[in-house]
Amino acid sequence: MRIVAVCGVGIGTSAILKVNAERALDRLGLIADVDASDLAGVAIAAADAQVILTSTELSAAVRQAIGRSFAEIVEVENFFDVDEIGAKLEASLG
Repeated sequence: MRIVAVCGVGIGTSAILKVNAERALDRLGLIADVDASDLAGVAIAAADAQVILTSTELSAAVRQAIGRSFAEIVEVENFFDVDEIGAKLEASLG
């Protein structure tokens, strides 16, 4: 399974989301490759992803950037909330 964490610039925020998604997956007992990406590179980064994690503010731009990808876009409100990320991943993957 592949998950991509996306923010506008792809430096700090997506890295935080990536680490917390890995923590959430660990708590759920799930294994996935989690990568971080910026908005400009999301189409390539998410080409074979099942899930894209991003903010509500960026979800429309991500949707436009990825085109016809089969990846589900999951909006995360608080990138520091491992429980929120875990609940959303569990709902998406379950």
